[in-house]
Amino acid sequence: MKAVVMGSGGWGTALALVLCANGHEVTLWSHNPEKAAALLQSRENPLLKGVRLPDDLKISGDLLCLREAELVVFAPPSYAMRTISAKAAPYLRSDAVLVSVSKGVERDTNLRMSEIIQETTGNRCKVVALSGPSHAEEVATHMPTGCVAACPDGTAAMLVQDAFMNEVFRVYTSTDIVGVELSGALKNVVALSCGICDGMGYQDNTKALLMTRAMAELARLGEALGGDRRTFGGLAGMGDLIVTCTSMHSRNRRAGILIGQGLSPKEAMEQVGAVVEGYYAAESVKQLAERKGLELPICRCAYEVLYQGKRIQDVTTELMTRTKKGEYDSDWVYPGE
Repeated sequence: MKAVVMGSGGWGTALALVLCANGHEVTLWSHNPEKAAALLQSRENPLLKGVRLPDDLKISGDLLCLREAELVVFAPPSYAMRTISAKAAPYLRSDAVLVSVSKGVERDTNLRMSEIIQETTGNRCKVVALSGPSHAEEVATHMPTGCVAACPDGTAAMLVQDAFMNEVFRVYTSTDIVGVELSGALKNVVALSCGICDGMGYQDNTKALLMTRAMAELARLGEALGGDRRTFGGLAGMGDLIVTCTSMHSRNRRAGILIGQGLSPKEAMEQVGAVVEGYYAAESVKQLAERKGLELPICRCAYEVLYQGKRIQDVTTELMTRTKKGEYDSDWVYPGE
């Protein structure tokens, strides 16, 4: 199969390596011709140090590489998805399967990544979301990893499963693209919050409490937006939440640690030096919750800390002294199920 990966960051490169290992004819596309040339010369991505790019991996900055692609993987940062997919649109085959591997929700429109791709490409192609607990650094070094390929069209999801799956990269299928994408995007708010806990010196008890109760909020929101609540307990939901909240590979967690240590959100993001998706996702969660009339106290407090300068100590006290309730009151797991 001829495949193009749009985006030469760490994640796009790691997935290009998976596709190459599976025998596909793969081109890694970069929006920056200079970066494409540097990758061609060095055969190494600085974001994946020590990992050599195979000789059969083509590298290009020319959109003409899309013309014969049967599988197109979109791997830009979420804020660039609209621009990149719009640029790709005129070159796409009508029978190509498009795969979104970026985790985020578009600011203000609150569109998921697959919805942006559908909009910019005129909804001509099947779009599949591939998501799960998957650090690029580990995928590139063949660490066993599991993801979910989600699409309302089960055949398209299985095609992506077949394209990526091998002995170290296991792929499950789902028809719940809404739940899978929202899980991947919104859990970044929780990872940022867990990092803040780390920065303040809180330990395992606190993070376990935060992760579990925050996932209940995200599942409640996801279900209200059309997702299946079971998805939030699976790989794309709880699985991705665990890996993002506990690993130093996570930019969201690293930024949160700095905020917990006293830096402003702006200073923390500048020090991390890369996109911190959880910062932007916090605003999207707020907007979506208001649209659906949902009270999500942890996510609301995260927004107030990040955007309104609320003191973290005050937030902690507020959340810990909320009105008493049963664990499953208005929750994502119902008694008896």
